[in-house]
Amino acid sequence: MQEKKIHLFFLIRSLNVGGAERQLVELAKGLSKANFIITVCLFYNEGALLKELCGICNVRIITLDKSGRWDIIRFFFSLIHILKSLNPQILYSFLPEANIAGLIAGRLSGVKRIVWGVRASNMDVSRYDWFARMSLRLSAFLSKFPDAIIANSYAGKEFHRGIGYSTNRMMVIPNGICTDRFKPDHLSGLGVRDEWGIDEKTVLIGLVGRIDPMKDHKTFLHAVKIFDQEGCSVRFVCIGDGKEPYKSEIRSLCMVLGLNDSLICAGERYDMAAVYNAMDIVTSSSFGEGFSNVIGEAMACGVSCVVTDVGDSAIIVGETGVIVPPKDPQALADGWRSMLKHLKDKSYSIKEMARARIVFHYNSEIFVQKTSKRLLSLL
Repeated sequence: MQEKKIHLFFLIRSLNVGGAERQLVELAKGLSKANFIITVCLFYNEGALLKELCGICNVRIITLDKSGRWDIIRFFFSLIHILKSLNPQILYSFLPEANIAGLIAGRLSGVKRIVWGVRASNMDVSRYDWFARMSLRLSAFLSKFPDAIIANSYAGKEFHRGIGYSTNRMMVIPNGICTDRFKPDHLSGLGVRDEWGIDEKTVLIGLVGRIDPMKDHKTFLHAVKIFDQEGCSVRFVCIGDGKEPYKSEIRSLCMVLGLNDSLICAGERYDMAAVYNAMDIVTSSSFGEGFSNVIGEAMACGVSCVVTDVGDSAIIVGETGVIVPPKDPQALADGWRSMLKHLKDKSYSIKEMARARIVFHYNSEIFVQKTSKRLLSLL
């Protein structure tokens, strides 16, 4: 007799490129092969990651076509109508706005179990608008009502505890990296270098992430300026896009520091496995992270990382990377110098160790299995 499938309903704003969005896609693909039927419901019909779910068996995509921030009443009625008609056993939402909407609509429509996904750590909420701050405060107030909360990092769990979240039903499941997609590929890396006009002998250090205050591009740029003065054959690259006016601030700082000759601003890229393989070092200058997908993906490609000691970054890299304090350009520049020395002395072993650490501890299969076990336990 065939075992009955469980209907799991994911709720998120969009599937634009981002850490939470990437993990939802990995979960949907992985759980759809197990005992789940998946519905992915989006506030907005947008996102480069949408195409990865198209045509996958047991996965359907629904969009609510929210017209903007204040399209609330129609949006809620649409969500409640969909939930009542589909009657999923579990609703799993990601990030504060979706968590709030999912909890209210889910309870009103009679969903059996509601799960929140929380991702942030060490957020400086003063840098965000009033709506984001209000959403975080309201989420903390409502956090006693979901049946489970899944954080993607230990630092994230402590951060949410600190801002008033109930953690009685919160557990940590680290992100999962698709190690079949993110793997060493020297030729693809050479192709990206050729596109950027960088020869194979030049050291390339990259920062990957949305242009957002929490990613602290300013510290990265000041570190580039310090390191550039060393006269080494090194180039730097920034991958990612962001919103105004912060994006213009970063562009202006690049010009003020005179980094145009040493820094490439490549914008958003969708061939990230090749991009990682083009780099000698991937760095994170963030002052707030939970579990950084970028660090895990780069390591899976055999790229060593220099990261700030925030979130679970130090746990992820272990002995394979260099850890530096946040908001310290000199320390970051020194970290790059230290890593280059390590790579020169024993490049092969460090790269192999970096990939092995992700394969054995943070691959997507482990992530899917742990999440499946937690979701099934609710029923």
